[in-house]
Amino acid sequence: MVQKLVDAAKRLWSGRSANILAALLGAAVLSAMVLAAGCSTVAVWSAPEKSPSAERTADAVRADELFWQTLHAGAYDRIPQALTALKAAYLANPNDPVTAAHIGWLHIWRLAERARLAPRPGPEITDDAVLARKYFEEAVRLNPREARYLGFYASLLMTEGTIHRDEKLVRRGYYTMRDAVAAWPEFNYFTAGYGAGAQPYDAARFREGLEAQWLNLDVCVGEKVDRANPDYARYMRLETKEGPKRVCWNSWIAPHNVEGFFLNFGDMLVKAGEPEKAVTMYRNARLTSDFASWPYKSVLEDRIANASRNVEAFRRPDTAPGSATMMIRSPYACVGCHQR
Repeated sequence: MVQKLVDAAKRLWSGRSANILAALLGAAVLSAMVLAAGCSTVAVWSAPEKSPSAERTADAVRADELFWQTLHAGAYDRIPQALTALKAAYLANPNDPVTAAHIGWLHIWRLAERARLAPRPGPEITDDAVLARKYFEEAVRLNPREARYLGFYASLLMTEGTIHRDEKLVRRGYYTMRDAVAAWPEFNYFTAGYGAGAQPYDAARFREGLEAQWLNLDVCVGEKVDRANPDYARYMRLETKEGPKRVCWNSWIAPHNVEGFFLNFGDMLVKAGEPEKAVTMYRNARLTSDFASWPYKSVLEDRIANASRNVEAFRRPDTAPGSATMMIRSPYACVGCHQR
């Protein structure tokens, strides 16, 4: 287009004046084009930021109650009803980070415990990863100081990147997770390590995830836990309900957090080829005062009895029918900590 205007100017004018006019006209047109492109950039840049709402709506509070009832009951089949309530509340007020995070969490739960779906989940189950990532992205935007949101968001970036074979997205998630761990290590060392449990046993990411579980224990107790004999009995006196270390213990949110943590840690040690050490880790789950009411204590006892036998089972890329499976791939991948 610029060249056509220049040629037209040359036909109307002659000699040196034509060349000068053509140059000026070309510069003017190019400037206009750059300005137009710049306008779109400026328009986007100057748009108001999405900000968190000052108050939560009554619908959001009611939807949260349903969320916790569903999760604490381990009612996987009632996820759709809880999602409907939460998404209705979100559409009415899309500036509520808690509502956004709870929607994301339900999508994580549906994806994580897909082993419940018979005979097997369809390919559309992967859409839950995309939706979970989107809603946690919104939660992080609205409350960037909440490191738990950042940890889940990072994990979902890696999950989505793995599904779509997008290495850039995986790496973005990996380094976002580092930021999340730095922000709240007591919480996000577990988040970082748990997802890595599904990696091949000889993969660098699996080894890094296993180390993250050790580091999680270290930051929770304030010293390096004995790697050869990780008996946790001496640390149970440190239990607290306050401060950043509260997430190291059982709570209203995760009534069996400690039991689930040691079940998963033991599973990862078995997969790593350390069944004897795994048994010690499994036994740590018995130390809590809530162990008797844990719905999955029979799973733990079976793990203790069959730790050596489970090494090969846990290393298989697919779970054979009737064989043991790691917590990360089980129907209790989330509710192992959260079910009452």
